[in-house]
Amino acid sequence: MSGATPPGIPAQDRSRWTVLVVLCASLLLVAVDATVLHVAVPAVSEDLRPSGVELLWIVDVYPLACAALLILFGTLGDRVGRRRVLLIGYACFALASALAAWAATPAVLILARGLLGVGGAMIMPATLSILRQVFPDRRERALAIGIWSAVAAVGAAIGPLVGGVLLEHFWWGSVFLINIPLMAVCLPVGALVLPESTGDRRGPWDVGGALLAAAGLFAVILAVKRAGGGDLFTPGTAAAAGLGCGLLAAFVRRQRRRREPLIDLSAFSRPAFGTSVGCIVLTVLSLVGLALVAAQYLQLVLGLSPLQTGLRLLPLSLAAIAAGLAGSRMLQCLGPRRMVALGFALTAVAVLTLTCLDDHDRPLVMSVGFVLLGFGLETTLFGSYESMLSDVPAGQAGGAAAIGETAYQFGGGLGIALLGSVMNAMYAPAVRRVDGVGAADTESAGHSLGEALTVAARIGGDPGEALRDAARDAFVHGMHMTLLASALLLVAGAFAALRLPRELTGHTARDEKAPTLLPSGVTRP
Repeated sequence: MSGATPPGIPAQDRSRWTVLVVLCASLLLVAVDATVLHVAVPAVSEDLRPSGVELLWIVDVYPLACAALLILFGTLGDRVGRRRVLLIGYACFALASALAAWAATPAVLILARGLLGVGGAMIMPATLSILRQVFPDRRERALAIGIWSAVAAVGAAIGPLVGGVLLEHFWWGSVFLINIPLMAVCLPVGALVLPESTGDRRGPWDVGGALLAAAGLFAVILAVKRAGGGDLFTPGTAAAAGLGCGLLAAFVRRQRRRREPLIDLSAFSRPAFGTSVGCIVLTVLSLVGLALVAAQYLQLVLGLSPLQTGLRLLPLSLAAIAAGLAGSRMLQCLGPRRMVALGFALTAVAVLTLTCLDDHDRPLVMSVGFVLLGFGLETTLFGSYESMLSDVPAGQAGGAAAIGETAYQFGGGLGIALLGSVMNAMYAPAVRRVDGVGAADTESAGHSLGEALTVAARIGGDPGEALRDAARDAFVHGMHMTLLASALLLVAGAFAALRLPRELTGHTARDEKAPTLLPSGVTRP
């Protein structure tokens, strides 16, 4: 059987690094897709003419669907086979990409983006749980997770750059078409080289619990996103938050009563697992809002093109790759506690360095800040993911990976809501006090820096110039306050990391019951 491993030969005897390449290639696309649409929104709006609500769903349905379904598909992979779920995710992602690229109406594009989220939810936890299985040795696994997390960080960072380059030469659908060739390669190659594995499969899969978790997470993250968009004190946000919290509470009660729960909730009481999940949330919460602020600063304050913006962010990506490659050695030398705490501290220093930026281009300060930011961010995420995944048996790897990815998505939504609120509180009032500009125009300018520059260009003359200067000054001031708020969160994360184990501990290939390993393409009844 092509690509099969004869029974009795452990998974680690496969070509582990080939498996890693296949998994990282697919993960890169999922990470790029999370941010690539940001630069294509104007072109989509011009072509499809979506309403405001439709445009919001076009942007948000992908992360919403992905985050809501991570636990469902992560735990399903533990039951029916992680490779099987991953390959179905590849096919779903490719088909959804084709549908999105040629969408003729906003409704079709929303559907396609939702299906992309479904495919992403299949792919992301499966890649990490297969790594947990294929690399039973903790040192090798640490290196593999470092590469995996660096690829995820780089993918998210280069998404706007890839989108900007494509939009300079092609129509907006091209940002989705790039997925199809790589998925067309990953699907047959993955079928040949990826090993199949499951957990112990004790008891039936809790379908009701999986659906409760999916619905609850969807509602909670929707509420967080609405709050980040300025709808903090609205009935819709309150209803979504209340419904989500109620469903998640019902999910927790259900899991505690079941003999074979989907999620081992007792894991959260263990420092290596629970603290790692909290550190992932804090890291992403602190920094995801800054990514949007950085893109606006570089393009709207400094006047750089999308390509130039991507090149300015390149040091961050390169530093993240370096930290991922060095992560295994740092983990051996420092241990989880000191490594994660050091990553938080280094990232806080980077954020404070970036407060030196103003409305003048300072490339050296920016480069130093981005290098420290990329290295510190990746160090923190590496240590957190590795500690979390090593604390659970390999048979529960899918569920653990899903929890980690859900924490990442939740932290991202919460970060945009919290840091976006800080930014808006500093920016909007300053813009609305410009002499010579009408109330309607200043109200519009207070929505965003991009809208302020559009209004200023339309007004022209001295009032337009005054509005432009005021908006840029207000944005830079808001950026500084947002950076300071982020630094406080990062310092809190450094103290939280002190609960992590000092030394390398957790499950290894020797001290845990071996999970079910199946030859490629073979399933056990």
